[in-house]
Amino acid sequence: MARSHAARMNEVLDKVEITAVVDINLERAQMVAELFPKKPVVHNNYEEILDHVDATLIVLPHHLHHPVTVKCLNEGKHVLVEKPMANTEQECLEMIESARRNDRVLMVAYCMRFHPLVLKFKEIMDNKTFGDVFQLSIWTEQHTQRDSSNWMCKAKEVGGGQFFSHGCHYIDLMLWMLGKPVKGIHLGTNRCTPWMEEEGTSNVCLEFENGVLGYHFGTWGARGTRLGYSFHAHCEKGMVEMQLGKGQVAYLGDVEKHVPGVHDPGQKEVILLEQKHAKPTEIEMSHFIECIETGKKPLTDAVSSLEGLKVIWELYEAEEKNIIADLQGMGLGSMNFD
Repeated sequence: MARSHAARMNEVLDKVEITAVVDINLERAQMVAELFPKKPVVHNNYEEILDHVDATLIVLPHHLHHPVTVKCLNEGKHVLVEKPMANTEQECLEMIESARRNDRVLMVAYCMRFHPLVLKFKEIMDNKTFGDVFQLSIWTEQHTQRDSSNWMCKAKEVGGGQFFSHGCHYIDLMLWMLGKPVKGIHLGTNRCTPWMEEEGTSNVCLEFENGVLGYHFGTWGARGTRLGYSFHAHCEKGMVEMQLGKGQVAYLGDVEKHVPGVHDPGQKEVILLEQKHAKPTEIEMSHFIECIETGKKPLTDAVSSLEGLKVIWELYEAEEKNIIADLQGMGLGSMNFD
């Protein structure tokens, strides 16, 4: 993924200089370094390049996020760390405290919050353009297969399975869009994804304080899909649909008359936004630089990122106990480390 992560710098090269690239495999680091106009230092030990940088982008296996982030923060470096933030609550708290103590920006790379289609989708829900929403459903169907020895397959290094590794994006979005959850369930399986130690497919259902229901289906075992990455918000007057593959947000509704027992005829489809080649990681990186320059709080700050992970951990625990997770009283939205 190094090339895609390097591409996120395209919009900020007038504001920053890439001074160092690190990988334990020097050849891979060199390949990334070649992508930039001014050739950075290449090294296989990140501690050796800290004198060359003011800020770091940490793209590592999840179990390494905590030690590397804390080291960088304690050395006075701003940090944009890939999601999920870390594998335990204690690790997340230590990262937050290090950022606070050293007065550095700590931002988590939940790039979906910066996607123009997602922003439009949220705006429609916030403004109640088509009335109140009562159900938000998110599907992420993909085929992500690795050799079973790869870190992405190992529960201890990933922090769980597909739900923790990838579903964290969509728990984050649901909390951002819908508010505080009160209860929920998670069901996962590694059936047909045997390369995963934990779940390769997950289903999540949440109920929120406002009565809205949220659902996420994610799989790394999809050999075929029509949904791809799709969001559906069912509202009083119709449905708002976001399809990342098509690059569209659309409204379906305005049925003039409902006939009981008959599928509603005359449904209109209106394209509300079309943007086929959005680059959310570039927007995300620009936001990170802005936060460093201005002291602005990141949209994907560490505290809200931890809150989303706490929901996932509660859902995992309830699944083990075969009960519905009680998500009330978790202090979501009230955590403050200033």
